[in-house]
Amino acid sequence: MGAVKLLVGSAERVNGVGIEPEPDWSFDALVAELNALETKLTSPPLFDKTISRGKNEEIKRGKPFILRADEYEMEDTESEDEDEKALVVGKRFICDELYLSDSDNSDVVSSFEVQPYLMEEVGEVEGALFEFTHEHQLRVKDEIRNKISALETALVNESLNSTSSLLRVEKYKESRQELDRKLDTQYQRRIAEALDNHLTAVQRDRELRSQIEERKIRSDAQYEEAKKKIALQEEKQRQEKAKAEAAAKLKAEEAKQAALESERKAAMEAKIRAATEAEKRAEKEATEAAARLTDNASSPSNAETKESGIVYRAAASTLNLEHGRLQKLKELYEQNQMIRSSSRQDYTRHESHISRLIRQIRGVRDNVRSKATDLTKLLNDPQCPQSISIEIFAKKIVSYCENPGNAPFASGYVIVLVTSQVPHAMDILLAELHRACLYTVPKHLVYRKATFQSKEAYFRTIGYKEDDGKMESTDDYLKRLESYMKVYGALVQTEIQNVQNLHGLQEGWAWLARFLNALPANQYTAVSLNAFLQMAGFALFRKYKSQFVKLLKVISENFLVDLKARNVPELTRTVVEIQTYIEDKKFLKEPEGRSLQSNLLSNQAFNNYN
Repeated sequence: MGAVKLLVGSAERVNGVGIEPEPDWSFDALVAELNALETKLTSPPLFDKTISRGKNEEIKRGKPFILRADEYEMEDTESEDEDEKALVVGKRFICDELYLSDSDNSDVVSSFEVQPYLMEEVGEVEGALFEFTHEHQLRVKDEIRNKISALETALVNESLNSTSSLLRVEKYKESRQELDRKLDTQYQRRIAEALDNHLTAVQRDRELRSQIEERKIRSDAQYEEAKKKIALQEEKQRQEKAKAEAAAKLKAEEAKQAALESERKAAMEAKIRAATEAEKRAEKEATEAAARLTDNASSPSNAETKESGIVYRAAASTLNLEHGRLQKLKELYEQNQMIRSSSRQDYTRHESHISRLIRQIRGVRDNVRSKATDLTKLLNDPQCPQSISIEIFAKKIVSYCENPGNAPFASGYVIVLVTSQVPHAMDILLAELHRACLYTVPKHLVYRKATFQSKEAYFRTIGYKEDDGKMESTDDYLKRLESYMKVYGALVQTEIQNVQNLHGLQEGWAWLARFLNALPANQYTAVSLNAFLQMAGFALFRKYKSQFVKLLKVISENFLVDLKARNVPELTRTVVEIQTYIEDKKFLKEPEGRSLQSNLLSNQAFNNYN
C-alpha cells in the first residue's frame, strides 16, 4: 500500500484542496471548497508505486506516463468507495498541472524546484499515517457534508419560517386594512351623524330665529295697531274738541258729498240711458264736422275763445266739459285740504301703496285684473277718505303716463275697471289729464306777443317743464305729449265685456271731430293726432266704418296739406307717419298691445320687463 504525501507548509492541500477547513470561511466559500474537494477526490491517482525513480527525469520533462497497481494493492482497496477504485486505472498528466501553493516561501515549491520527484516508497507507519489521514479527510468531509445538510435544513427551515412570517405579515396587513376600513367606516358614520346633528341644530336655530322674527313682526304689527288705535282715539278726541267749531263746515261737506254721490249716480244712469243717443249725436257731429272741414278748412277762427286775455282754439262744448271737470277737481282739492287740516293724519303709506300698484301694471290679463281689484279696494278703504284716494289715484296715473312705453293699453284697461266701480274718479282723472296735456281736451293755446312776455312764458303755459330754472327741450315735451295722447287714445277705445266705459268710443269720436274742427295744424297738434290715431283708429273704424274713413280723408286733404305748407323740417317724420297710416290703411290692423297677453305669456313678459 502506497500513498502520495504532499507537504504544503502549515496549511496542507491535496490537489489544490485544503485538508483542514479554514474557520473563517463564508458559506459560499465553504460550498465552493466542498465542490473542489469532490472534484479532486473523484479524479484518478497521479502516480503508481511501480514508477521508478528513473522516471523522474521524464516527469520533469513533462512526458506522460501510466501508473499501475499490484494485485495485493487492489485487494486492500476493495473496501473503499467506487470513486477511489477508479483511481487505479491511471491517468496521463503533465507535471506542470500539479498544484502549487500561492505562497512564494512554500517549502513544497522549493522542493519541486530543487528535486522534482513526487513519489517515494514508504513504510507501514507512513501508510497507516496516510490511511489515517485519508480517514480523517473522509470524516472531515462527512462532517462538512453533515454541516452543509444541517445548514441546508436550517436554510430551508429559515425559508419556511420566512415564508410563514411573510404570510403572517400579509395576514396581519390584511387584518389591519380590514380594521382600518371598519374604523374608517365608523369614523365616516360618526362624521355623518355629527354633520346631521349639526345641520339639525342649524335648522332648529334658523326655525327658532324665524319664530323670533315672526313674533317680532307680530309684536311690531300689534304695536303699530295699538299705536293706530291710540292715534285714532286721540284723533277722535281732537275731532270732538273741534266739532263745535267745524259743525257748520262738516254739515256743508256732508251735504256736498251727498250731492256729489247723487250726482254720480245720476250721471251714471244718464250716461247709460244716453249711450245710444250720444253715439248718434257723435256720428252726426262728425258728419257735420267733415262737411265743415271740407268747406272751411282754412278758416277755423270761429273756434277761438278768449279767457283772461289768453286765446284758445277749441269747441265751446269742449271748453264747457273741461270747465266742469276742472271745477270738480278744484272742489275735491278743497275738500281734501280740509280733511287733512282737520285730521292731521298721515296718508303717505296709503299713497305709496297706490303708486306701487300703478307702477306694476303690465300688459297681461291677470296682472291688469289683479291691479284693478287692489286699486278699487284701496279707493274704498275706510281707513282713508275716498276723496283723498281718488286724488292720489288720478295724480299717480297721470304721472305714470309721462314715460313712453308704459303699457298704455293696459293702463286704459285698469282705468276703465277702477272707474266702473268708482265713477267719480273718471272726471277727476280726466281733469288731471287736461291739466297735464291741454290737447286731451282738445284745445290749443294761441301764441301772441301781446299776451305773453316771451316764448318761455308761452311754453310754460302750454305745459313745458322747468328743472333748476332750465326749460325742457321741445323734443322732450313732444315725447311727453305723445305719451299722454297714447294713454288717452287707449282709454277711449277700451272695451270690456259687462263693464261700462264712462269715457268710451263715442267720446273718442267726439274728440276727433272737435280736434279737426277747431285746432290748427302745427307740430303739437300733429303729434297729438298721430298718437291718438295709432291707439284708437282701429276701434273707431270698426264702429264708425265709412264715417271714420271720411274723417281720414279730411285729415289727408286738409290737415296734412296745411302741415306740409308750413315747410318745417321737424314735422317731416310726423307727416310721413300720418300719411303712411292713412295710405297703408293701418287702421285695419289691430295695434300691438291692444289685446292683453294670456296667462301662458305672463311670466315671459314679466322676465322681459325685468
